[in-house]
Amino acid sequence: MGKPKAKRRLGENQAKSFGKLLRGSPQKLNLVAQTIRGKEASKALAELTFSRRRIAVEVKKVLESAIANAENNHQLDVDRLYVKEATVGKSLEMKRFRPRARGRVGRIRKPFSNLTVIVEEREEAE
Repeated sequence: MGKPKAKRRLGENQAKSFGKLLRGSPQKLNLVAQTIRGKEASKALAELTFSRRRIAVEVKKVLESAIANAENNHQLDVDRLYVKEATVGKSLEMKRFRPRARGRVGRIRKPFSNLTVIVEEREEAE
């Protein structure tokens, strides 16, 4: 029996990938996500490959996963894909402490982030 299949929330020409617990602050991750929004998938991959930011490696993995989902699960044409959305969210935060002078303590925050990438297939321009 089980429960009925959930309806698909995305369009027929869209595919999604979600990256959980990416080690880095949402503010820094959003800087990288801004560079790929609205670009063709191949150009976005090239830009992430040569980006000097550490988090760009993780963003590239999530984008590659979205492209693979589009190709394998939804039979979309990889050459016509572009990044429709790249949204960043805040996740958990590890808190660490470092001893400081005169019995005080310095708090160290180690933030994690979530990333959602949605790719969409462009219609053919005739």
